Formats: sequence, C-alpha cells, structure tokens
Amino acid sequence: MQAVGNSETKAARDRPWIFRTYAGHSTAIESNRLYRANLAKGQTGLSIAFDLPTQTGYDSDHPLARGEVGKVGVAISHIGDMRALFEAIPLASMNTSMTINATAPWLMALYIAVADEQGAPRAQLAGTTQNDIIKEYLSRGSYVFAPGPSLRLTRDLILFCAHEAPKWNPMNVCSYHLQEAGATPVQELSYALATAIAVLDGVRAAGEVSADEFANVVASLSFFVNAGMRFVTELAKMRAFTELWDEITRDRYGVADPAKRRFRYGVQVNSLGLTEQQPENNAYRILIEMLSVVLSKNARARAVQLPAWNEALGLPRPFDQQWSLRLQQIMAFETDLLEYGDIFDGAVVIEERVAALKREAMAELAAIDAMGGAIAAIESGELKRRLVESNTRRLEAIERGELKVVGVNCFTTSEPSPLTAGEGAIHVSSPEAETEQIAQLEAWRATRDAARVERALAALRVAAKSGANIMPASIEAAKAGATTGEWGAALRAEFGEYRAPTGVANRARQQSGDLDPLRGEVERVSIKLGHRLKLLVGKPGLDGHSNGAEQIATRALDAGLDVVYDGIRLTPQDIVARARAGVDCIGLSILSGSHLAMTREVLALMKAAGLARVPVVVGGIIPPTDAEALRAEGVVAVYTPKDFAVNAIIADIVAHVERAFEETERA
Repeated sequence: MQAVGNSETKAARDRPWIFRTYAGHSTAIESNRLYRANLAKGQTGLSIAFDLPTQTGYDSDHPLARGEVGKVGVAISHIGDMRALFEAIPLASMNTSMTINATAPWLMALYIAVADEQGAPRAQLAGTTQNDIIKEYLSRGSYVFAPGPSLRLTRDLILFCAHEAPKWNPMNVCSYHLQEAGATPVQELSYALATAIAVLDGVRAAGEVSADEFANVVASLSFFVNAGMRFVTELAKMRAFTELWDEITRDRYGVADPAKRRFRYGVQVNSLGLTEQQPENNAYRILIEMLSVVLSKNARARAVQLPAWNEALGLPRPFDQQWSLRLQQIMAFETDLLEYGDIFDGAVVIEERVAALKREAMAELAAIDAMGGAIAAIESGELKRRLVESNTRRLEAIERGELKVVGVNCFTTSEPSPLTAGEGAIHVSSPEAETEQIAQLEAWRATRDAARVERALAALRVAAKSGANIMPASIEAAKAGATTGEWGAALRAEFGEYRAPTGVANRARQQSGDLDPLRGEVERVSIKLGHRLKLLVGKPGLDGHSNGAEQIATRALDAGLDVVYDGIRLTPQDIVARARAGVDCIGLSILSGSHLAMTREVLALMKAAGLARVPVVVGGIIPPTDAEALRAEGVVAVYTPKDFAVNAIIADIVAHVERAFEETERA
C-alpha cells in the first residue's frame, strides 16, 4: 500500500530580499558593536543612521551640534570614525545603505577611503547612498544648500559612481519621508517620479556620459518607499510604481533593455502610524505594512527594514530591533511565499486600483511639469504647501473619528502593557557620548598632518568653485584627515546656505464646524489680553522633521491666533530674539532627542531677557521621565504622539496663556 504523504512538489525558491535594520547611535565604536551583533543574528545588509550634525555638515563641537551628537544616529566626524564604524566588517562583501543627503558626497568619500584601506576594489562596492535632496526640502529638512548646488552635488556623485563604483546605487529616490509628511499615495508616486526625472534630466544635460552609459545611470537609481496600513492601496501603489518607472525610462529616456528599466526599491514601513497608546499594537501594524511590499513578486522590495514596535516611545533597544528582524526572517524562510510567481497577477480589483493610481499620478506629474518641474515647484513652495494640506486633512480625519486608529480614537480601554513597564523599556543614549566624541575629535585634530589637510581643503574649494566633480577632492580630503565640519564649511563658503519655504499659509483657512468653540475661546482671551493672542512656534537645533510644528502653526492660524513660524534649524538665541518682539506663548518642537538640552537653553535665555513669565510648551517624542524634568524646570505642558487632538492642544495653549496673564496681573 502506498504511503500517504505530502504530494506537493518542492518548488524552487526565490532569493529573499536583503534584511536590514536602520541603526546607529552615540559613537562609531558603539554602533559597530550593534552592527556586528545584528549581522550575527542573520541581518544581511547594513542601514546606517547618522546623527544630525553629520547629516548637516557640522563637527560635533560646533555650537549648533550641542545636544544633538549621537542622538538620532552615529556621529561621524572624520575617517577615523568611519574606520571604527566598519571595524571587522569587510566592505568588499557588505551591502551598505547610508541614509545621507546634503553631505552624501562626503560620507561616500569617507566610505571609499576606508574601502581603499581595506583593499576592497571600488568596482565591488555594493550599497546605496540616499542622496535625494529634493525630498529634504519637502519633508525631512536636512538640506544645507539651495536646490541648484545641491543637485550639482547629487549629479557629481552619480557620475562618479558610474565610472568608479558601478555596483553602487548613488541615489535612492526617497518617497518614504513624503508619506511620513502626510503625502497621499498619488503624491508619493508623482513627487518621487518627478524627483527622479529632474535628476536624470540634469545628468543627461551634463553630457558627461554616452547613451549606453546613461542607460546604466538609469539602472543605478533605486527608490526607497513607504508602506502604510491601507494594504490594498499600498500594494497597488508598488505595482503602479513598477509600471510607471518602466514606461518613463522607456519612453522619456529611450532605455531599451528591460532589465535596466526595472524598478528596484528598498522600504521601511510606515513609522508615522505607530502609536504611543497601546504600543504593542504596533507589532501587528508593522506586519501588515510589510505584506504590501513582499507579497507581490513583480513589485517585491529588494531590501526591507522594519521599525520597532516602540519607536513612538523613544529609541528601540537591541531586542526590539531583533523582534522586527525575526518578522522578516519568518516571512522569508517559514512560509512558501518565495516558491511561487506573482499571486496577484490577473486580480481584477488590484488591476483597477493600479490603473487608477497611474492615471492620477500621471495627471499630478503633468501639473508639476506645468509648474516648471520639481525644482521650480520646490522653490515656489507649492509642493510643500500641498503636503502640509494633505497632512492636515489626515489629522483632522483622525480627530473626527473618520479615520480609525485602534487605541487612539477607538477601542481605547486597555490593560496596562507589561512591555513598557519599568526602567529600560527604551534605549537611552549615553549622556557621555557627546563629551567622548568631542574629546576624540579634538585629539584627532591635534595629531593629523595639518598641512596636508589644508592643501586638501584648498583643492576642495577649487573644485566647488570651478564646477569640477566634487568626489576626487572629497576623497583626498577624507584621506588627509579633514573633518565633516571642515568639508561642510568649505562648501558653505562657496554655495551659501538656504532656507526652504515652510508650507504654512499666512492666513487662516475659512472653515467652521468643530473649530467654532475654539475660535470663541481665542477671541475671548484675546480681548482679555488687549491684543490678538500670539504664538511663537520654534524648532531649535538641527532637527528638520517639521510635520508637528507645521500642523500646530496651521491649526493655530485657523483658530484665530497670530502665529510666528519661521521653519527649521533655529538656535535658542534666534527663538528668544523673536520672542522679544512680543509673544504670548512659545511652543518648541523637538523630535531628535535633544529636548532637555535645547529647552533648558531657551528657558535660561528667556529668563535673562526678562521673559520668564511667557509660558513655554514642548512637543516631541519625550519619555515620561524627561517630561517630568521639563515641567520641573518651568515648562507648562509637554505633548507627545499620544496627544493627537490638535484642537485640544491649541485650547490647552490658550488656557495657559490666560493663566499666565492672570498671574502677571495679580503680581
């Protein structure tokens, strides 16, 4: 009798995507220890997070870097730091993604310099520099220079890699941060594609590559996308991306080889939707979001990195990152997903949704083209304004309960979570990391060949001024021992600095309904004050994530307040100088983890300026112990991601202003 068994024939399996974890903190030595531990757990690629001074071209001891060193990523000040970051990690065989934009040529120069020391051929280097400066003006805010010189640096890195490092992806067109800033799927599609078109048009116009080489440049561009909770739409979006990119590269750029028209992308699933309330639910959100980028074979991600479940609370611990890594590994190795073709081919609902997204995205692309292209639309502020409006509509839908978020505006009754109990529930960066990094930087400067550094920086300035490709001079500066701040200063001297439009309208939207009671309170308190209530929204430090500040400024305007909001990257001195002109409340938005240092400096300067009675509120990802410390030092209110009701925040601010006025009157 024939034994009954599993009759399935074992199918050939596709290779899984690259497993990454976005990581880096404190110093290079600490981050190297983390990377090696993650690789030992089965991670197959590295994704490097840099701190804000590194991202914006400052040394760790620059005044603007105070409180920011090692907070949102690792501090890299010179080639010694880069050596330590990749100690015992062979770059010839590693696939490394570097989330770096304004200073991408410099970090790539440091990477190449270390690879040269390791004996790794440049032609073998594999990985990605994000190098997408356009989305920085729209969402993430780590730009330095104006669009013109910034795109020249982007182009320089692309052309250098085309000749020297052909396996490297010199640009990762990044729609991830667009969705984090509130972009709709159509905006994410169209703005990302408009960015790629602007860059490729610039490379082609430079005339430095042949037609065949240009096809290779097209093939070298990759994308970095986001995936949110609307699973069907997100999956359709990725299939639309794949089809649109194939059509654009074929029809606009004449790329004949289908392999070179392939849409290659990495992904980090949505962090915007992770909640502080009932944070354990985020584990399920991360899984659902990942499905939309791995289930469809024809639109499957090449690399996936997942956030940790507790990122709305603070920095994740190694265990939290491991949990997200294991999710990828279980999907890739325990299921039969990789044994089959595309399981959505022929699905009518998916095909209809893809077609609709493509039509709408092409219409939006045409509208951007009518504005003069992506760069003109950035400089005019139009794209930023549209993103702010989209995010406003998203938040209003959550506030009204139209967009359900479990644990936030529905099903809020909950048992206490044991996962967040006690000390050590989140990672806390070492308070000594900044001091150690600065001491090491000072020692580095004291022991290097100063004359060689000066010659290298002089050559860098000549390259910047002449229009020569910036990469050879940057690599020599890296090898000579120049610092991140010196590279940044040399280019700032030639290109200057830039402040992008904020996207916040200068007048209130004419809406009523749920704003009427709030407008009534604003009017009542303004009459009491004898002037229109004025709120100063300030973003101190180098943190460029401005979504929260923009939404507070927008809603305050809608509610009838006068609002002062001048965008990102203000010093505490800038904020207090604006407050001297007369404001009733200062709201600080700080998401980089530097809230204690920045707020303390603002409070001290306000006291010195005689403004101690002006109430100060602070918003950000702030752990409860830090919130208590801020309140103890004079902050009247602290808002975190759990405070999703913007109207309630504005009402609270109005109440604090009234209370401060009454206390002043009694004094």
